[in-house]
Amino acid sequence: MKLTDFDFYLPKELIAQHPLKQRDEARLMVLDKKTGKVEHRIFKDIVDYLNPGDCLVLNDTRVLPARLIGKKEGTGGKMEILLLKRNEDDTWETLVKPGKRAKVGDRFDFGNGELKAEIAEIKKDGNRIVKFEYEGIFEEVLDKLGQMPLPPYIKEKLKDKEMYQTVYSREKGSAAAPTAGLHFTKELLRKIENKGVKLAFLTLHVGIGTFRPVKVENIEDHDMHSEYYSMSKKTADIINEARERGHDIISVGTTSCRTLETVADENGKVKEQSGWTDIYIYPGYRYKIVDKLITNFHLPKSTLIMLVSALCGREKILNAYHVAVEKGYRFFSFGDAMFIK
Repeated sequence: MKLTDFDFYLPKELIAQHPLKQRDEARLMVLDKKTGKVEHRIFKDIVDYLNPGDCLVLNDTRVLPARLIGKKEGTGGKMEILLLKRNEDDTWETLVKPGKRAKVGDRFDFGNGELKAEIAEIKKDGNRIVKFEYEGIFEEVLDKLGQMPLPPYIKEKLKDKEMYQTVYSREKGSAAAPTAGLHFTKELLRKIENKGVKLAFLTLHVGIGTFRPVKVENIEDHDMHSEYYSMSKKTADIINEARERGHDIISVGTTSCRTLETVADENGKVKEQSGWTDIYIYPGYRYKIVDKLITNFHLPKSTLIMLVSALCGREKILNAYHVAVEKGYRFFSFGDAMFIK
């Protein structure tokens, strides 16, 4: 398949620049994957589409305020460091801007000396390995000095950091939020549980590679980025029991979806495990475990629109997206939601 097969017209004004004050008041497009029929609802109506015994799978990752802005020691030049991945020796793989001014041995200062950094290594892809110096607990220093690494298409500054976190986020480590989960409130989750729906939590730390565009015309040639995931025995047991009783597995977001499809065997059974996944889902892929999907509206020509197309068909997805544009739905991370049932 060609990359252009996943393109569609999207006016810039439909790219949501800020979250809604009330998370569950976002619009919800419900798409029937068999017929292609769409309904227009509000996100909190999602409870009407979930049945007792179903299992809702959520990604409990928490976004690190991974964007640090500081000065180069000696020159005072402005430098920006984006944390990508923590290594076992307590160094970090990072993106540094401007990269030309970040050579091995160079040192940087953040927050009047509360945090210092030194470039330890430059990798082949240009990423820098950085060693930090600080007092106390690194995460607490980062919470104080770091900014949210918002996607490149969001130009407005975020007033409240927590609006780029899900209400159930626990495990720190992501460079971006699992945005389908942003629509849930604690009250809505209680209503869903009270209906008899099981909640199951897994972790996938979203990497900055999620924003990397597909640059090859033949989509099979795309090199997918790798992300760390973890599923506990408790979560595996909840999911397996729901499946054994004939209930649906409903993934909240593409990150939960990719983790579930990584962990599931050919019979759709999951077990406790953790590791790195570079699973790449596009039309032709046969889903092993995910029955239904709650997701946002994705970028044209992205791996995410390919993933949702694999679940219900490219033509049905593109038709639904055309309807969403006509109806003025809000797109991307802070945008409206879709439920593929």
